[in-house]
Amino acid sequence: MSTGDLGFWRIAERFPDRIAVVAPDGSSVTAGELLARVNRITRLLRGLGLRPGDRVALVAANEIAALETVLACQQAGWYLIPVNTALSAGEIAYIMGDCAPGAVVTSPRYADTVLAALDEVGLAGERRFSTLPAEGFRLLEEAAAPFSADRVEDRVSGAFMAYTSGTTGRPKGISRALAGGDPDDVLGAGALWQLGMFDVEPLGDGTHLVTSPLSHTAVNGLALASLHLGHRVVLMERFDATGMLRLIQQERVTTTHVVPTQMHRLLALDPEVRASFDVSSMRNLIHGAGPCPPAVKRGIIDWFGPVVYEYYGASEAAGTVIDSREWLARPGSVGRAQPGAGVRIMDDHGREPGPGEKGRVYLEMGPRAFEYHGDPEKTRSSVTDGYVTVGDLGYLDEDGYLFLLGRTAEVIVSGGVNVYPAEVEAALLEHPDIADAAVIGIPDQEWGEIVCAVIQPMDGARERAAEPDFGDEIIRFCRERIARFKVPRRIETVETLPRGANGKLRKHLLPQAAGGAGEPSGGPAETDGRRSG
Repeated sequence: MSTGDLGFWRIAERFPDRIAVVAPDGSSVTAGELLARVNRITRLLRGLGLRPGDRVALVAANEIAALETVLACQQAGWYLIPVNTALSAGEIAYIMGDCAPGAVVTSPRYADTVLAALDEVGLAGERRFSTLPAEGFRLLEEAAAPFSADRVEDRVSGAFMAYTSGTTGRPKGISRALAGGDPDDVLGAGALWQLGMFDVEPLGDGTHLVTSPLSHTAVNGLALASLHLGHRVVLMERFDATGMLRLIQQERVTTTHVVPTQMHRLLALDPEVRASFDVSSMRNLIHGAGPCPPAVKRGIIDWFGPVVYEYYGASEAAGTVIDSREWLARPGSVGRAQPGAGVRIMDDHGREPGPGEKGRVYLEMGPRAFEYHGDPEKTRSSVTDGYVTVGDLGYLDEDGYLFLLGRTAEVIVSGGVNVYPAEVEAALLEHPDIADAAVIGIPDQEWGEIVCAVIQPMDGARERAAEPDFGDEIIRFCRERIARFKVPRRIETVETLPRGANGKLRKHLLPQAAGGAGEPSGGPAETDGRRSG
């Protein structure tokens, strides 16, 4: 397939009557209509003085106008800043102050929070837009209406500028020099590379389902890549397991992106409910954004077939990819290096250990190296010989397949032995009464740290989880699956685990969520099965 056939603007001009996006309420927009809106928004923001290299912040729900804003940035050479919609006004204000956007687009449900943030950092009212009427914001569609819908001149490709999740400190913007060039050529080629590694075919009858917030960079990026390949995009307002299956059947969805939590919730549905939906149209079910317990992944493959693809990487650099057949041969692996990428394992002395030996994971930055916006020291400390680490631990097997163990900061050292939370969490999630689980270390005078499991029970198992012997049952369950030194010594039950909009666990909030479980204990390790609710 020639990249000369790809790129949203090129495809929209050739096939203006094709449905491009289906909104959560079922309404839709054709490629020609979407193109016209994008061109008007581009001219609106140019009229405010935005030039290539400037930034536009997006704090929006899953709606068509969010995609319009991204496409406008992508053809005008602007950086699109996707902001997590779950952040507080103070957290949003920090990002706004750090990236200094030339314009902000939000949705009414977030308008009050965003307005408070903008008032704190100061952004002129004419640069504040909302996708629907909201006090303190200009209506985006109305503001753009007077501008021409014709093809925009002097087009140059823009890019995303993602902010790290900020789970261990202030988030940092990840910035790269703009690639320049014609947006159709640059972004069409990028989409072909990005989705090609998952065997997604361009053009044809492709339909991509968005199940997670567009504020998650991978979710946003895959949705836009789908448009650049000529695929239709279907938006969910928020994830719902039954609703996702309904849309797959109704819209004949061929590709989607999910996180492990969503896969777990899909499998938790009643078998009769699962069997009542036709999911045979699915050709590429892509997952990432966190470790997936092998039992969960195997269950999804058994259900959907060998159409499951996993990726591992970071906003800083490309990583690995693995398809279903490779994974079934190497359960637990996140794959080999993506096309054009590189992966290394290094120990604390900068040496590369042999196959099967643990170390820190480093990803090759490639020709367009990143920098942490406004923090050259953090950039330098994360990079070694053209490779960057985000603190993940793992090992490579003899064939170059990567296995992850967790984050450096998350490793629990109990009695001088390392315990990797991901291994324990995978065992916990095999229990039928556990909807979600996380593992942290608790300081202990005798052991240094002990393993604490924080679990979210299934809705139908909350009474069972409140019984005194539930913790002991979980301990016995884990002992059948993992080594004794990895088994939790303490069980905490919570209503809901603190996950971000992208499904990632915010582990720094776990001690608070679990009622101070992370506070230092005053004596020796707690006895097996201790729990609280």
